[in-house]
Amino acid sequence: MSTIAKDQTQINEKIRAKELRLVGQNGEQIGVKSKQEALEMAERVDLDLVIVAPNAKPPVARIMDYGKFKFEQQKKEKEMKKKQKIINVKEIRLSPTIEEHDFQTKLKNGRKFLSKGDKCKVSIRFRGRAITHKEIGQRQLEKFAEECKDIATVEQRPKMDGRQMFIMLAPSAEK
Repeated sequence: MSTIAKDQTQINEKIRAKELRLVGQNGEQIGVKSKQEALEMAERVDLDLVIVAPNAKPPVARIMDYGKFKFEQQKKEKEMKKKQKIINVKEIRLSPTIEEHDFQTKLKNGRKFLSKGDKCKVSIRFRGRAITHKEIGQRQLEKFAEECKDIATVEQRPKMDGRQMFIMLAPSAEK
């Protein structure tokens, strides 16, 4: 993503502002200087002049090693990406007339998904006249949630969506 996007940071001669509020390499305030004076100060210490707050009046520029700054930024971005957790939603389909052994098999799969850290959507599809007995489906979903309550929390109560009823389970945070 960062390789495609153009780097919008203004450095050295690319700075368009005539006056800059200058910050030294150790973070000390130097004051408002002309662009030329600031560039000369940066060149004296063999560093770059980088705009850090372009929207300020006058823009804030800092004397720093731009290569090192860019490297640190990329490193921070990588760390943030590593810390992000991708949450998958796995779906388990039941029927209102599911037999006990089949239910236990589906339950075992659901517990496996939840223990891996994935969310689990348990759905029941009503076919034909079974839609008139929604309470049977609701009992199945509540039974599923009850069996998983030691490793999961109910994120969304049983809800109808067309001819389908579903419940969302999320893994418990206490690991």
